[in-house]
Amino acid sequence: MSYIPFPNLSPDIFSIPLGPMTLTLRWYALAYIVGLLAGWKLIVWMINTPRLWSGPPPLTAEAVERLLTWVIFGVILGGRLGYVIFYQPDHFLQNPLQILRVWEGGMSFHGGFLGVAIAGIWFCKREKIAMLPLADLMAAVAPIGLLLGRLANFVNAELWGRPTDLPWGVAFPGEAAQTCEGVLTICARHPSQLYEAALEGMLLLVVLSYLIWRRGWLKTPGKIAGLFFAGYGIARFLVEFVRQPDAQFVSEGNPLGLALHAAGYGLTMGQILTLPMIAAGIWFIAKAKPTPANPA
Repeated sequence: MSYIPFPNLSPDIFSIPLGPMTLTLRWYALAYIVGLLAGWKLIVWMINTPRLWSGPPPLTAEAVERLLTWVIFGVILGGRLGYVIFYQPDHFLQNPLQILRVWEGGMSFHGGFLGVAIAGIWFCKREKIAMLPLADLMAAVAPIGLLLGRLANFVNAELWGRPTDLPWGVAFPGEAAQTCEGVLTICARHPSQLYEAALEGMLLLVVLSYLIWRRGWLKTPGKIAGLFFAGYGIARFLVEFVRQPDAQFVSEGNPLGLALHAAGYGLTMGQILTLPMIAAGIWFIAKAKPTPANPA
């Protein structure tokens, strides 16, 4: 069986000993930092480009800086609590202090999305800013973080896919990755992190950027946000068919790790959580109306 050996990659970029402690920068942390900073700069660029808007942009560059603080809290708190609630509630009920140990891994995109949504709504009410245009701006830059985050997942050799005999299957390291039923030698798996980086990240970023800069979709509040919701949901739903489910859902009678199933058919937790996003995205697009242009 042909496969691609996992490259010699470390999840740590560098480590600096500081007495009894060690300061370590990991690729996953860098992905969050770069994604947030790149999103901030791109939003500022869009609001400083008058041709993208029918009237004045929804907020100022100074307001974007204040928004960034709220988004950071929303991503971290929402992502962690989402993982706790959606994926391992029993474990964390028995070990509540482990909820704070974010550096050990365990973040949920859907939880982070809800956290950012709540932070955005709170920010809009506090700053008296229209919600739909801001939602469009935040949706336009979200694929940057998704792209970088999924690449970091690959570097960390985590969230890999199901076993495969396709020639681009990757032999991820570790006992968990190499424990595959019926495979006696090397177990190759779908590099599902790269599939998600390509679909949820790169493809969605290209499509949204084209519609914003070439087709003027920011002039119709809600359309970009709606397309992001639906696009991410569809991409994630499809990748879930080849993504290894979380271990807590796998059992002898449920080898595919389906969170909702009957007679061998069903949906993974990731697919269940994407369905409301797809529905919301379609609704946003259907209800979106162009902003009347300001009279000259």
